Amino acid sequence: MARVFMKGCEAIAEAATRAGCRFFAGYPITPQNEIPEYFARRMPEVDGVFVQGESEVASVNMLYGAVQTGTRSMSSSSSTGISLYSEGVSYCNAARLPIVYVNVGRGGPGIGAIQPAQQDYLQATKASGNGGFQMIVLAPSTVQEAVDMTYEAFDLAERDSNPVLVLTDGVLGTMMEPVELPEMKSDEEVAALKEARRSVSAVGHIPSEQVRILPGGIGDGWEKTNIETAKLYKTWDKDIRVEEYMTDDAEIILTAYGISARICKVAVKKLREEGVKAGMIRPITIWPFPYKSYENLDFNRVKGILDVEMSIPAQMRWDVDHAVHGRCPIKECLRSGGQIMTLAKVMDAARELAKEVL
Repeated sequence: MARVFMKGCEAIAEAATRAGCRFFAGYPITPQNEIPEYFARRMPEVDGVFVQGESEVASVNMLYGAVQTGTRSMSSSSSTGISLYSEGVSYCNAARLPIVYVNVGRGGPGIGAIQPAQQDYLQATKASGNGGFQMIVLAPSTVQEAVDMTYEAFDLAERDSNPVLVLTDGVLGTMMEPVELPEMKSDEEVAALKEARRSVSAVGHIPSEQVRILPGGIGDGWEKTNIETAKLYKTWDKDIRVEEYMTDDAEIILTAYGISARICKVAVKKLREEGVKAGMIRPITIWPFPYKSYENLDFNRVKGILDVEMSIPAQMRWDVDHAVHGRCPIKECLRSGGQIMTLAKVMDAARELAKEVL
């Protein structure tokens, strides 16, 4: 497959199109505007539908309606807009609808800044909507990973009949990198995917057809539904993805996800050149979280962990703490509100940690 040079947001939209997405609804917000802009051009070319909703709330509810027909459907927004998606995403979980949506994060809280940030981690992994539901959350660190994860997200969503979120940020959304695009699904493949969901789609059914009916909120109906989805969530251990980089002999561990992990990887190499045995753990699925990668560290050797995030206060730190159980010190290297993490800041924080614990 030939490599092409693409901006992150546009590459995400093209990957979704190639995965068979034929409906997109969204509302403009920086720094993800290139996603709906690209879909506005691309959907008519593949007999798909693009709608610019009058708001984020309208857009996520259009997504709910489109995916009910069996059509692979997607939306995207950024941080404050994703907050407005919460009710609709919870509805999609309740109705067991396989939506895919993308958060290209910006600084906050509130309207905040239009520059990149990683301040939506807890929202994405712990509180995407009411009702305590869960979903797989993928966190790319390169444009290529954003392409691959977006393409796969539709399969994961349909496998589980559950929403899937791709969590990225304004750096990856607006930067350009060479990528290899996946194969374009043919019209026949797209039609077959839609037909495969006919029995659970709102397309009109004759009385003799078997149609899944979700329990309502009367009696114990929703408790039974929650029990069944809890069983689904427990199967996701097989979907956990993590990068463990130079951890075999590491004495300090840098941990980060997304764009911050790219910086940490360079920092690990440079620290090694200075004689510091550093390694990195990068969660790729931030939900479910790769707790075992931290739990399985040899804490007779590993003396400290540096949590690197573009969030103040730290958010992924909560999960790292939960995995480490106090077996070594955990320090933080943080930026937020649209201020991008730098290699110099990570190096300084890592050197300071090494002085304290080694």
